Amino acid sequence: MEKIVYTLWRDPSEDLDAFSRRLRGEVAEQLFTLGARGLQVNLADADVAPAAGLRQENNRPLADAVLSLWVDSANTPVRRPFDEVLARVSSRLAAYLVCESVAIRNTRFPAHPGERTHGFSQIAFLSCPPRLTREAWLDTWRNYHTQVAIDTQDNFLYVQNLVVRALTHGATPLDAIVEEAFPPAAMTDPMAFFDAPGDEEKFRKNLAAMMESCNRFIDFDRIDVLPTSQYLLKTAVAP
Repeated sequence: MEKIVYTLWRDPSEDLDAFSRRLRGEVAEQLFTLGARGLQVNLADADVAPAAGLRQENNRPLADAVLSLWVDSANTPVRRPFDEVLARVSSRLAAYLVCESVAIRNTRFPAHPGERTHGFSQIAFLSCPPRLTREAWLDTWRNYHTQVAIDTQDNFLYVQNLVVRALTHGATPLDAIVEEAFPPAAMTDPMAFFDAPGDEEKFRKNLAAMMESCNRFIDFDRIDVLPTSQYLLKTAVAP
């Protein structure tokens, strides 16, 4: 089984709420009919408007939705029908084959199929800085930064998607797509985000540790960050 991450841009003439309903309704059903093993939709909708301050946009415009699709094979002939379904409801799309690593599984606020997951999901689009080899970047991110991110933030879901390759022409070059879920308070309260509500000393310590770690493998003029609402429509199950 393989995981594909699609970034989707809606037609500007379509209301965001209508776009959301289509993706979670008729589009999801079409993808299931085609054989989708698992499906998750993340949307930059009104529910995450308070998190606008967390949005980082270096490659404009950011997508309106990120769709995670688990299929038996991402080979082009097998994948093409899925691409066609999504192309019909989007003004633009890009697809990436990824290798998924779950650093934190969501057991704290378990997602219920079809319902909005508690809090919000922050999606970061990463690329390896020119100053690092890919091997050094991977080692820093996966073997060092992972634990720092767990120790310094109030994240209850942490998924690291290493991009194997882009599947569509013209896709923005990416090396990783990261998903982290946080409680609602973290949308507007940095102290809640960094797991230090009401504790200024802990907040400063966690923030400093996180920024030091990020600076080792992220160039902040290249990263994109999109706060979203997460909808898990079907848990991925291997045949």
